[in-house]
Parts: sequence; structure tokens; C-alpha cells
Amino acid sequence: MFVLSSLFRLLSLAAVLLVLAPAAHAQNGDRRGQRLGQLENAKIAFITNRVSLTQDQAQKFWPLYNEFSTRRRELNRSGRLLRRDVTEGMTDPQIRDNFTQAFNMRQQELNLEKEYFDKFQKVISLRQVVQLFQAERDFTKEVIKRVAGGGGQPAIDTN
Repeated sequence: MFVLSSLFRLLSLAAVLLVLAPAAHAQNGDRRGQRLGQLENAKIAFITNRVSLTQDQAQKFWPLYNEFSTRRRELNRSGRLLRRDVTEGMTDPQIRDNFTQAFNMRQQELNLEKEYFDKFQKVISLRQVVQLFQAERDFTKEVIKRVAGGGGQPAIDTN
């Protein structure tokens, strides 16, 4: 499960990089929104292909996955805010409380992963669930590689 938790942190990093990289070059918000839309479409195609979703599976899977992604994003955002709150002026009890909250947040992430692991198996096979998590990792690696390399290509090979 540590791997999944690390994956979600990596996905969060990729999302931040994707927001910042185009924003640095964009003249307006339209371009950034367009690039994020392209990225989301590429992710959908990438996962659909990698997991070999049938049309029936896709109709059941994507609303569930989107719900999972939204909840995961909210938890990650809250976790980032907690980490940002640690300052030099904090007392030891305040620092301890901050860490306790951060640990609770990570536990919530783990609980979310377990909850959706079970939910995903109701609409796709166990092997497909494994392929899903691998596809997310591979997609994130590819995005980070392209952002770091300055490739800036909006489409990601879905094969």
C-alpha cells in the first residue's frame, strides 16, 4: 500500500507540474485549460487502452474513477496545506498536532485507496485493477518526463 500512497503523491506532483509548466508559457487561462483538457483526454485514452476496458466496463468505470480522483485530489490538497503550515514560530505541541493531522490525512488516503480498490473490482476484473494502477504510474512518469524534458507535447502515446 506504500507504493499506492507514493503513486498518489507522485500524481499530485505531476498535476502541479502540469498546471505550472503551461501557465509559465501561456498568455492566458484559455491555453492552460486547453492543455489540461488535452492531458485529461490523453489520460483517459491511455488508461482505457492499458486496462482494455470494454464499452460496458468503461460506462461503469469512468464515473467511479472520476469520483475517486476528485476525492483523492481533495485529500492531497488538504495534505499540501498542512505541510505548508509548518513554520519556525510553531511550538512543539503545534508541530506535533500538525504531524498528527498529516498522519490522519495519509490514513484517509489509504482508506480511500482500499475503498475504491473494492469498488473498482465490482466493475472491472482484479487484473484490470492492477493494470489501472500501473497505467496511472506509467502515465505520470511519461508526463513528468515530458515536462522535465521541455517536450511540451500535449498528446501522450496511448499504446
